[in-house]
Amino acid sequence: MSGLTNYGIIGCGMMGQEHLRNIALLPGTRVAAIFEPDAGMAAAARELAPEAVFTTSIAELLQVEELDCLLIASPNFRHAEQLEEIRVTRPLPVLVEKPLFTDPADLDRIDAFRASYPAPVWVAMEYRYMPPVAALVEQAEQATGGIRMLTIREHRFPFLEKVGNWNRFNRNTGGTFVEKCCHFFDLMRFILKSDPVRVMASAGQNANHLDERYDGETPDILDNGYVIVDFENGARALLELCMFAEGARYQEEISAVGPVGKIEALVPGPGRFWPEHLGEPPVPQVIVSPRDPKGPRMVEIPVDPKLLAAGDHNGSTFYQHEGFLAVVRGEKSAPEVTVHDGSMAVLMGMAAQESARTGQAVLLKDLAARATAA
Repeated sequence: MSGLTNYGIIGCGMMGQEHLRNIALLPGTRVAAIFEPDAGMAAAARELAPEAVFTTSIAELLQVEELDCLLIASPNFRHAEQLEEIRVTRPLPVLVEKPLFTDPADLDRIDAFRASYPAPVWVAMEYRYMPPVAALVEQAEQATGGIRMLTIREHRFPFLEKVGNWNRFNRNTGGTFVEKCCHFFDLMRFILKSDPVRVMASAGQNANHLDERYDGETPDILDNGYVIVDFENGARALLELCMFAEGARYQEEISAVGPVGKIEALVPGPGRFWPEHLGEPPVPQVIVSPRDPKGPRMVEIPVDPKLLAAGDHNGSTFYQHEGFLAVVRGEKSAPEVTVHDGSMAVLMGMAAQESARTGQAVLLKDLAARATAA
């Protein structure tokens, strides 16, 4: 492929606009066409991509001849149907935002899509590409001697407002453990290089959105919880989520421990939320703590300020696009985050939602079987 790589964008809300800012930083790229039905979001996207053609439907967008690839950043519950429309109409390489789907009944649809789609599909799991997380992954085996325990803590702000408040209800998001936490379940599989067997969760909605009403309904999304996951290789992982803890210095804290030692990654939240009176935002860190000889070693992992200004995910959206573009341009053979990876992250989130609701452990094989039969 020569010349510009032309993107078609489906959905330009908050996350879609972050993608637009990062695409603008990549050499040899252009946003050629956008479908965004909300007038306010379309106006904001037009400022970021003034050369793009704005279409009134996905079908119209797919008729734009110069498109080389597509980005889907629409609301969660639209992803499965939009992927199917693209498959039937014009199967270009796709970068699709997480979660891949939200309804257990869609698992068969996604499996059929994966088996029949002739072009690459990359599922957007940005957290893999945060520089401190990538550094932890690179060093984890040597630092731990083989991970036996993995802990991911996220202490952050509540869900932000989205168009039509779609993210306030489980029916649209799949639930907090699907919508927000599929990133972390993907990280667990990626870091441990193993598949989950059993999920146990305890969670609730104790602080956020309780006084909100939309068409007479109160939001039903969880705002805190613990999830324990047992893996095939004998390792275990814990997710600790709190969405009313934005006062924390670091938003994500990841630790991996094995018989040789421990490694941690500390990741700050979006710089735009850091209080000005506290000075400069914290810098990401990686800390290696060997057992023998004892002595933690801390290294700062700074992120390019241009990338920090382009989004809320510590530069990871940019690095993810670099990898996706390499696939589109034929410089990389296959996506690093596959449709199967995206499906597994969703199933883990669904298992956590069910366990939190029922108080019972959930076996992944049983959940997958029920989803297929739905």
